[in-house]
Amino acid sequence: MNETEIRALEERIMFVTKNIYDPEIPVNIYDLGLIYEIKSDKDGNVKIVMTLTAPNCPVAESLPAQVKEEVSFLKEVKDVDLEITFDPPWSQDMISEEAKLDLGLL
Repeated sequence: MNETEIRALEERIMFVTKNIYDPEIPVNIYDLGLIYEIKSDKDGNVKIVMTLTAPNCPVAESLPAQVKEEVSFLKEVKDVDLEITFDPPWSQDMISEEAKLDLGLL
């Protein structure tokens, strides 16, 4: 893949994450600010760095697995390395303006 194709793949991955919702909050995980980084290389290897709303989040196992599985369905993706981090810790400041409107936070 060239640079344009890599950027297009990263945009499709972002779109995939915008279709995954936190079951406790009616907002997709991208707009919720849970996705910190999406990187891919020319070989289709993808690295996603994400967080959870809290370390003891009830979906701590299922949500990352869902992200990895759904991103893996993209035909250009060969491997997904998903890293969970709590640095920086998630806060409501990470929620997109649109999602804040939806949640009545603005």
